[in-house]
Amino acid sequence: MLDQLLQLDTSLFTYLNQLGNPSWDSFWIFVTEKRNHIPLMIVLLFLIYKSRGLKPFLLSLVFVALMATWTDQITNVFKYSFRRPRPCDVEALQDTIRYINKRCSSFSFFSGHSSNSMAIAVMIGNLISPKFKKLWVPLLIWAFCMGYSRIYVGVHYPIDVMTGFTFGALSGYGFYKLFSFASKKIFGTIN
Repeated sequence: MLDQLLQLDTSLFTYLNQLGNPSWDSFWIFVTEKRNHIPLMIVLLFLIYKSRGLKPFLLSLVFVALMATWTDQITNVFKYSFRRPRPCDVEALQDTIRYINKRCSSFSFFSGHSSNSMAIAVMIGNLISPKFKKLWVPLLIWAFCMGYSRIYVGVHYPIDVMTGFTFGALSGYGFYKLFSFASKKIFGTIN
């Protein structure tokens, strides 16, 4: 059963990865690079400030940092526990995949990019939703693009990405609830 699931995952990865086109490569390489999202993160932090006010904003920074650390470290625990090779490291796939990433390191299961981006989307979406409800859809699209970029560049299987999305969504929501609890205790309101 597990072998069939992994074979299906590999087939789906190969199909999605081969949909790539050299004219889109630079776009997906841009999307997959975390540092390219710094301006977006600055805007989102500003929106948290506008939505919550100064003191809750400062508290939210602590919880966003804790959440990012949590998702990143738990992802690494899973990667080094399962030790699933990335598709770009699988000899049998070398002639069939489009590998356009700069490096192929670490392990595959599960995707840290997917986990972190979905956690950020869910937590920040909840933090800014009182005033910016319409930003939920763009945040989720951004997170899904980040996940798909990992398949496109050849470094993650679909199961890696979907597991990352699931873990990230649960983490983002959990840390938002922790923020809400702390905010209520400290400020007397969720704000």
